[in-house]
Amino acid sequence: MNDTPGWASPGSAPSNGQNAGVPNPAEPADAPSSKWSKEQPPPGQWSAPSGSGSVPRPPAPGWGGAPQGGWGRPPAAAKPGVIPLRPLGVGEILDGAVSTLRAHWRTVLAVTVSVSVVTQIASILVERYLLPEPPEVNPDATPEEALQQSVESLQASMIAMGPALLIMLIGTLLTTALLTVVISRSVLGRSVTLPEAWREARPRLPHLLVLILLLPLGSALVLCVGILPGVLIGGAGVLLSIVGGIAAIVVVIWLMIRFALAPPALVLERQGVIASLRRSAKLVQGAWWRVFGITLLTVLLAFLVSMVIAIPFTIIGFAVDGVSLSDFFSGNSPEFGWPFLIITGIGSVIASSITYPISAGVTALLYVDQRIRREALDLELARAAGVPGYGTEPPGNHSTGG
Repeated sequence: MNDTPGWASPGSAPSNGQNAGVPNPAEPADAPSSKWSKEQPPPGQWSAPSGSGSVPRPPAPGWGGAPQGGWGRPPAAAKPGVIPLRPLGVGEILDGAVSTLRAHWRTVLAVTVSVSVVTQIASILVERYLLPEPPEVNPDATPEEALQQSVESLQASMIAMGPALLIMLIGTLLTTALLTVVISRSVLGRSVTLPEAWREARPRLPHLLVLILLLPLGSALVLCVGILPGVLIGGAGVLLSIVGGIAAIVVVIWLMIRFALAPPALVLERQGVIASLRRSAKLVQGAWWRVFGITLLTVLLAFLVSMVIAIPFTIIGFAVDGVSLSDFFSGNSPEFGWPFLIITGIGSVIASSITYPISAGVTALLYVDQRIRREALDLELARAAGVPGYGTEPPGNHSTGG
């Protein structure tokens, strides 16, 4: 199996440990030459240089005569779309995600607003009609009763999180698939409509659903393994449960970052679920802390944006619904009416419509960046975008001389 599919050149630096001088096997004549969609960048028009097994980076325009940017300065990288075709910095990845939202706002907002509205309505209906009432809290309870109340509250919270998590996963599934297609086009400076994005992403949805369900289920299993021994021991095992829980959380974070690039690999390379997990692990290898830092920064930014948008809507919801903050400190759970749920739901839709594209964009661009760093993907992207100086001659037409 070719472990560097998609836009990777046959002689590009491998990410799977194969010898650098051994090109990847050619695909059958009747097979698609690229595992990206047919309207995505065509296969690399790679012409094997004589006596070399590596990909020569062609001189960028400007080096044939006077260098761009002045003597002593490297020429600017080609930028047919939202990112320059070279290894990216943190700011360029974030800017690329925001630029995609600006450049393709009709398609992006059509995806995010539609998904956010449907998921928010489902969340409100589930919260209103399906979830059980939270247990009452007795402020005068004995320590044993207080512990029992805490356990019951935790159980109620876990039950309440189940449907919300499922709805969130479905929303993430649709937005990830569609926005990954949009971002892959925006890298090349090409537009895409919502029907086109849906047509490209639809065949990958079942595999992506399995992947998105597999990651949280695997995380829950790791947490259970860490906490369960202390729970089985009983009272004396509280400390063991705490230590095991902390260790399990560390393992979960490590695994989530290691497999963070699996969704774009699955959608854009048309990989299977297990193959996309392996692909992500190979791309993240040696860059775990970098991927972790950028992912954490993106999560924090998305959280701050959500809070800035949600807090005013929450305050308005309190005022319209007649609920005061003192109700939260009285020991009784306030009863939220339809006005509060609708107003806060509107705030959540607006926040999700902004944060979904940024989060999906950062993940997809991290994937592109890692392939540029490891596999010279920038050369294939430049050829696909028609950038002058990168060659467009197919391998079959390469002159052998004489």
